[in-house]
Amino acid sequence: MKPKYIPLEKQSKRNQKEKHATQRRDWGNVNPVTKKAENAKAYNRKKSKQRWHDYEPGLVFFDSSAIYQRMGGSQPW
Repeated sequence: MKPKYIPLEKQSKRNQKEKHATQRRDWGNVNPVTKKAENAKAYNRKKSKQRWHDYEPGLVFFDSSAIYQRMGGSQPW
């Protein structure tokens, strides 16, 4: 004998939950969050701090050979 059909609304909450869980799908590799491009003209505090964070204070790299060549002299070393 075939089991009697019971509408979903009249079934227990547990059975309803199991039924709805089987109907749902996952997103797979797709991220459902909407992405928005950053405004390139806007000031970004994090970017400006990160830019100078790599340099150590007191270290200055200076190429003096270009100055000597412009002055017409030879390099002293």
